[in-house]
Amino acid sequence: MTAPLTPPPPPHDNSAHQVWRTSPPAGAPGADVYEQDGPGMKTEVREAAVITVAVALGGALLGLLWWWLAPHVPLVGDEVGKSWVVYLKDTEGEQAAGVDGTFTLLALAFGLVSAVVVFLWRRRGGVPLVVALGLGGLLGSVLAWRLGVWLGPESDVLAHARAVGKGVTFSAPLKLAAKGALLAWPLAALLVHLGLMALFGPRDPETP
Repeated sequence: MTAPLTPPPPPHDNSAHQVWRTSPPAGAPGADVYEQDGPGMKTEVREAAVITVAVALGGALLGLLWWWLAPHVPLVGDEVGKSWVVYLKDTEGEQAAGVDGTFTLLALAFGLVSAVVVFLWRRRGGVPLVVALGLGGLLGSVLAWRLGVWLGPESDVLAHARAVGKGVTFSAPLKLAAKGALLAWPLAALLVHLGLMALFGPRDPETP
């Protein structure tokens, strides 16, 4: 009498405890969970450099508009003895304040336009883009200021008074007394861009 043959034990099945993960097809929910967020830091830095240069070059147009639209401050020269003196023709005029106000209003408009253009070009935003927008606006303001002064009337007031003659009215040099106006462009650009991102920017996908 022989002992019954005992069948070998079945192989241990761990299928119930093993989870095989496969990459979801493109477009499926969760397909982009592990994808890189954005185009990459190198691409963002290159785009930020382009934005900085483009916005800063816009300062040339701001400088031309400031030189063209800013009110002129009238001066009059007089010869006292052997020396020349220069004084304001209209002591109660507000032309000097108008020069600063014109620059500030133009800078705010340029900040608005640059923020809208940058947002339409790159809607995803990002820290490099915001830094480029602010830095470009500041550089553009400085460029506009120096260009306007260079295009404006002669900076040597006494020499200008001697050239035009005694009692003849001439324009004072274009001068930006309120240096805080240089911040109008970058601040306006950053605030407008922040508002556009909050209202129309891309939203983070909900976690499934």
